[in-house]
Amino acid sequence: MIRLLIKGIAYDMNSNPIVLLTDEAEDKVLPIWIGILEAHSIALAIEGVPIQRPMTHDLISNILSRLDVSVASVVINDLKDNTFHAELHLNTPQGEIVLDSRPSDAIALALRSSAPVFLNEKLCTNMFKIKDLFDDEMREELEKFFNSEAFKHHKKSLH
Repeated sequence: MIRLLIKGIAYDMNSNPIVLLTDEAEDKVLPIWIGILEAHSIALAIEGVPIQRPMTHDLISNILSRLDVSVASVVINDLKDNTFHAELHLNTPQGEIVLDSRPSDAIALALRSSAPVFLNEKLCTNMFKIKDLFDDEMREELEKFFNSEAFKHHKKSLH
């Protein structure tokens, strides 16, 4: 298993949201296209934006907490027909249970509970080397961003 870091939400040329996950060394990225509502939920959790009323993932997180259940981890475990699949590993008073989940929903819950996200090693070929994705100028801009105080503060809030 490879531990992944949730870096944020990006958008493709057609304005479709993509959650960006990197390896711990931040050398490789795994992009997963997700729905707009899930992107919004993930972005709110990443930014720590307070909300007046619980959204769906907040509600699920609250229900789990009240039932003394915690999110132990998320495992992105398969790719079928160009769609990623995930497992949501939950700790319950009776022991661990594993539920099938869309990666976006599992990631939204992992963010709310500070649970780790992992990638099954058989899916490593779906990751891209970050240095190969951009030209030198873009890479320099990304380095500046990743070394900025705003990003470092943002990164701390994700862990």
